[in-house]
Amino acid sequence: MTTHHGDQGETSLFDGSRVEKVDARIEALGAVDELNSWLGFAAAQPDVAGVGDQLRWVQERLLEVGADLANPGGRARSTSLAPGSLHTLDAWLAEYRDALPPLRHFILPGGHPLAAALQVARSVCRRAERGVWRVVTDPAPDGSPVFLNRLSDVLFEMARAANAAAGTEDPQWRGRTDV
Repeated sequence: MTTHHGDQGETSLFDGSRVEKVDARIEALGAVDELNSWLGFAAAQPDVAGVGDQLRWVQERLLEVGADLANPGGRARSTSLAPGSLHTLDAWLAEYRDALPPLRHFILPGGHPLAAALQVARSVCRRAERGVWRVVTDPAPDGSPVFLNRLSDVLFEMARAANAAAGTEDPQWRGRTDV
């Protein structure tokens, strides 16, 4: 059953307030939702790097980010990222960077399908981060925009790990070749 409540270009937040669907908060929510969908797509790829559980964990945290965005000022319910979420991402980032060779060139998105999907998710994550920064009024040092910033770094290294595990080289950019 449909409510038809959004047919006039507005939508509801958790507290029942109505905002335009083109509101910056709704744009940020949409980008976080799109990111979560891309992570679901990545998780549907052959898991050559054993990242499935990490992707599921991230998807659950992104629902917390979305709930926080839909609840400005915590008016309707208490929502925020689980304590320690940023620490988890930092630990993963250190593990990936320790296990992978240092970058010597810029890399292009691609390689194994899992890596390519993770690179798309990374770029959507950057957009979601920009959108969240547009609407945060009291950024906590471990809040949503910082989480998204760190997550994009993790997704980049996760993509590199997927290529390495699949025995696929990261596509390297070496500058223009037509000069």
